[in-house]
Amino acid sequence: MATIRLGDVAPDFTADSSMGMINLYDYLGDGWGILFSHPADFTPVCTTELGTAAKFKAEFDKRNVKMLALSVDGVASHGEWIKDINETQHTTVNFPIIADDDKKVSTLYDMIHPNANDSLTVRSVYIIAPDKTVKLIITYPASTGRNFHELLRVIDSLQLTAYHKVATPANWENGDRVVVSPSINTEDANKIFTKGVEEIKPYLRMTPQPNI
Repeated sequence: MATIRLGDVAPDFTADSSMGMINLYDYLGDGWGILFSHPADFTPVCTTELGTAAKFKAEFDKRNVKMLALSVDGVASHGEWIKDINETQHTTVNFPIIADDDKKVSTLYDMIHPNANDSLTVRSVYIIAPDKTVKLIITYPASTGRNFHELLRVIDSLQLTAYHKVATPANWENGDRVVVSPSINTEDANKIFTKGVEEIKPYLRMTPQPNI
């Protein structure tokens, strides 16, 4: 079974979905992507997650992030489940759910952890950058639903740090101060970050978020 690590190229695949056949790379184009797996259709936590994901789609769209879910059931089952999601979560599922009844994609992305469950996927999340590298992996147990506010926060951090020589500190939220990259000396940092640099320690320097 493959193991996906940060910085790896996300494996491409073509699979059927609730919105027809999808090729991952074609679907993502030159934007960002988020792929999240669900243990099975008609499961309670997943139902709340997919409903929440649909409500968050506008936020992902603003960040040029395409959403893609996966469950180890087939297209017909997905179609019936989506009806339940729309009804119970008062929304409309507006992104594809990959059908993975042969577990091809689950295996490719190491979504099945035998010591947790030998047939169902864990709640894995992969954030994929425009260059198709994996920038984030979060794995939750089947019993714990995801926090979509946290996923947006992480995407904001990834997109900020991809284009600026900064890192985001603990509990950072979009608009907060950020950490200057250790690879830049303070003299250069003051030239780059014109809003000012506070040197707390030689290795710990803060600056206002540079892209706002």
